Amino acid sequence: MKPIVLIPARMAAARLPGKPLADIGGVPMIVRVLRQAERAGVGPVAVAAGDPEIVDAVEAAGGRAVMTDPALPSGSDRVRAALHWLDPDGWHDVVINVQGDMPFVDPKAIAACAALLADEPACDIATTVGLERSPADRSDPDVVKAVLSMTGEARGRALYFTRSTLFGEGPVWHHFGIYGYRRAALERFCAAPPSPLETREKLEQLRAMELGLSIWAAVIDEAPISVDNPADLAAARTAAESLT
Repeated sequence: MKPIVLIPARMAAARLPGKPLADIGGVPMIVRVLRQAERAGVGPVAVAAGDPEIVDAVEAAGGRAVMTDPALPSGSDRVRAALHWLDPDGWHDVVINVQGDMPFVDPKAIAACAALLADEPACDIATTVGLERSPADRSDPDVVKAVLSMTGEARGRALYFTRSTLFGEGPVWHHFGIYGYRRAALERFCAAPPSPLETREKLEQLRAMELGLSIWAAVIDEAPISVDNPADLAAARTAAESLT
């Protein structure tokens, strides 16, 4: 298995414009994500950028970035475009997609996605989940829930993803947006139009499931901080202060 790690990022985020370059403890957020991905030791790392300012920031920090079409509709499409530019001959057979707004993502979570693809031949796409943080998560539509058929304590096959309330006994798995794709699965996913369930739930991974692709999830201990709005950015800056 020959993985590559790609980090999609663009400046035009609706709730926090310019967030890839947001200063977190003196370091642009995208550079923090880059450093965490490098620490995973999974494979080469590059940023799939939608804007030249992101390329400049990454290269100034000694990283690698690829400029992609700003009009691409999703991070997955941006990753695919960067992959074609970086590896046109198809040497890398696995692509790990790490969101560019997770400045403290645990390198072990990135490695867990690669491990799932290595260990589970039936897995087309690997991702990560963690236990619910509070009972309120069960009814919060902003918390994406993964319904899993567990094959051990630390991994399981995904049956569905939903924003809806889950009832009954048993754990509720909170889904975190780190993805590992077999290259063929990424190509098939990006080539397909949005699916009915994807449109209904506003969850991109349901397109993969409707295509018949198998998604597996690794259980991680800590939820990565995701920066989506000014309050999240303030929390990330506070977290950076505690690390110094």
